[in-house]
Amino acid sequence: MPIVTIQVTREGTKPGVNAVTAEEKAALIKGVSELLLDVLNKPVDSTFVVIEEVETDNWGWGGLPVAEFRRRKAAGTA
Repeated sequence: MPIVTIQVTREGTKPGVNAVTAEEKAALIKGVSELLLDVLNKPVDSTFVVIEEVETDNWGWGGLPVAEFRRRKAAGTA
């Protein structure tokens, strides 16, 4: 019984959206479940997928909060 946890930052993929949509989550769940079936022969009905959305204030990258890292990267200073 595989359990897969996916962590993503809580932000939208399109303007005006501030979270991963239900459709995007469904696609992630389906894709991960099918991947485990294809690679490890794990039945889809025994695979659990948990999606955790993390506020960007709680996500760090390169020793910085993600927003600051992205700002520096865009400016070419990261």
